[in-house]
Amino acid sequence: MTETVLYDYWRSSASYRVRIALNLVGEAYRSVPVDLLAAAHRGPEHLARNPQGLVPVLDIDGERLTQSLAIVEYLAETRAVSGFLPSDPIGRQRVRALSYAVAMDIHPVCNLGVVAHVMAAAEDGEAARRGWMQKFIGDGLAALERMLEHPATGAFCHGDRPTMADICLVPQVYNARRWEVDLSDCPRIVAIDARCAEIDAFARAHPDRVKP
Repeated sequence: MTETVLYDYWRSSASYRVRIALNLVGEAYRSVPVDLLAAAHRGPEHLARNPQGLVPVLDIDGERLTQSLAIVEYLAETRAVSGFLPSDPIGRQRVRALSYAVAMDIHPVCNLGVVAHVMAAAEDGEAARRGWMQKFIGDGLAALERMLEHPATGAFCHGDRPTMADICLVPQVYNARRWEVDLSDCPRIVAIDARCAEIDAFARAHPDRVKP
């Protein structure tokens, strides 16, 4: 049986998602840190794992997987206990829409490469970074809050058990708090995040629990 290995960075939102998912399905894994601040992701060793130079990379079932949501869906398809996606087509569409609102709309404009470019182009790089993060994370979560004004929202983003949407939401809320985004107009998001924090699989994946 092959060992499951996760190449990740402790503060990476995408890596955080995969840690949560692996914990939820009870998949034991070994973590190999890839230091983004030291540009380890651009080195030949990591580029051989993922030509995009991104984390996470997951070695599982004798295969090498990239892209966090593709990994989560792989776990949903191969680990019957996951429940990451609902059984009905409309439910799956909604969970994917909520997940993509975070992973494809908020996250890409706030990742390390984009923000480094913003800082380099600004007179006060640190102020520019903080303002950028607050605007795009804040605007994105405000829209997500409105998406959660839906009868299918339960204790979690969709229904009363965590799905892929919650796996995406929690790391983004972590980033929002890191950058002091005002979440006072996002009571559903705050409540769902608090419920997730009470689940061991989410708690064990938190950056403060896995940082080097």
